[in-house]
Amino acid sequence: MFSKILVADRGEIALRVIRACQEMGIETVAVHSEADTNSMHVRLADEDVCIGPPAGEASYRNFANIISAAELTNADAIHPGYGPLAENADFAELCQTCGIKFIGPPVEAIRKMGDKAVARQSVKQAGVPVIPGSEGELESLTQARELSTQVGFPLRLKATAGGGGRGMRVVRSPEELEEAWNMARLEARGAFSSDALYMEHSVERARHIEIQVLGDEHGNLLHLGERECSIQRRHQKLVEESPSPIVDEELRQRLGEAALAGARSVGYHSVGTIEFLVDAQRRFFFIEMNTRIQVEHPVTEMVTGIDLIKAQIRVAAGEHLPWRQEDIRPRGHAIECRINAEDPSRNFMPSAGTISALHLPGGPGVRIDSHIYQGYKMPPYYDSLLAKVIAYGKDREESLARMRRVLREFTIEGVSTTLPFHRALLQDSGFVAGEFDTEYVGRTPLALT
Repeated sequence: MFSKILVADRGEIALRVIRACQEMGIETVAVHSEADTNSMHVRLADEDVCIGPPAGEASYRNFANIISAAELTNADAIHPGYGPLAENADFAELCQTCGIKFIGPPVEAIRKMGDKAVARQSVKQAGVPVIPGSEGELESLTQARELSTQVGFPLRLKATAGGGGRGMRVVRSPEELEEAWNMARLEARGAFSSDALYMEHSVERARHIEIQVLGDEHGNLLHLGERECSIQRRHQKLVEESPSPIVDEELRQRLGEAALAGARSVGYHSVGTIEFLVDAQRRFFFIEMNTRIQVEHPVTEMVTGIDLIKAQIRVAAGEHLPWRQEDIRPRGHAIECRINAEDPSRNFMPSAGTISALHLPGGPGVRIDSHIYQGYKMPPYYDSLLAKVIAYGKDREESLARMRRVLREFTIEGVSTTLPFHRALLQDSGFVAGEFDTEYVGRTPLALT
């Protein structure tokens, strides 16, 4: 087992990893920018190293400074959280070259699944259903026009190096294609330093269902059931739950088998997530694989009882998984709401400032993953996530009732938050009935409270 792990991320996930390490008897090193000097993960780690100014490229994405911090503190492993380094094959390879264990999947698996066109081909060859589209990167707008007649409208242009909806455009007619092509390339170049695009048919009124996988370095690979991630805004997830209201045991088995086949196609181990779209006919299609721990991993932990961060660390240290597939028996229902520093009454405009008052809810079946505290000043440079609120119940009805109570109790003052959005959503009849899809938030007016 590792003796000291450097955590190369910030915010709630850095704190989550540090706490897991402390429970495992592993010393921790927190790296931080000048803007995060007073962050909670810095306070709770055994050691801390400032790695640069506030800008991410000068600190949290600065390979040289992070490796130097690991060598300076004699850390024998680096956990990248779910931030900018978690799916960076070049950084993982650099760790390997420097004799520092990267807590994540093999470099080649990150590289293959990080290129969306290559990932699509890999899983397709493994028998996993994929959405009709281009077989690789599009070479030109002319090629995109020619292929669009085969793929059919509506279609999506997507960045091959993309994720989180960046570098993606929905095109509903031939007349929209050129503008969408230019905008998607521009956005992809800014976000990923690559403007390469590929094309898919757009599956309408779809559900976004993902499968958590977990594998060790000895060839053992499991899936831990599904997460429902269809409540999104501009392709950014807002609410996740497990199990999904629409997934029965037969579909769960098929999704799980497809996820394992996709992961095996690239020799995967560590934690990871295979994401699918499920249409109204219950057909499913591969979207992408996230080769890291996910923001929404707590809902899987709540229903399975498996600590995914600890499992990720143990398999990175070379341990065998202690479970077989038949041992994985999810129980109950968990739901997660992401509380962001954004104002839903002003089109989710980001909010910065100092948290002047804070009350975190509690009670049975309640988990709060958060790095904030009263007096914490929100840096304007990073992701707006303040907290993840997870409510667990014996069934969906109980978990929803518990979450409503939790959201009423939760108080954050000093910055605008998405709490009013979540309170309204959990009263919405369509959401309560489980009748929603990935476009539901965009077309459903909610009375914010």
